Amino acid sequence: MLYLSAASVWEIANKRSIGKLTFTGSICEAAERRSLLGVPVTPEHAEFAASLPKHHSDPFDRMLVAQGILEKLTLVTHDEQIMRYPVALLRV
Repeated sequence: MLYLSAASVWEIANKRSIGKLTFTGSICEAAERRSLLGVPVTPEHAEFAASLPKHHSDPFDRMLVAQGILEKLTLVTHDEQIMRYPVALLRV
């Protein structure tokens, strides 16, 4: 199964709104068409993300790390800073 964090949807929407990303249509509908399962941001995720070492300054990426650790999910990334955290990774 493939998952998509609510934090990723938020980041994509933010980048689109400031012109840093071109993406037309609904992000959620696109994810649904690709059978991606949503991962909500919970209070536990937020608290854990804030407690992580400051290897990464991007709050969206720190949230993904927290969700990966707590939900035992594998993150797909090429971000070297994320690779410093104890989370399962698929490096691309």
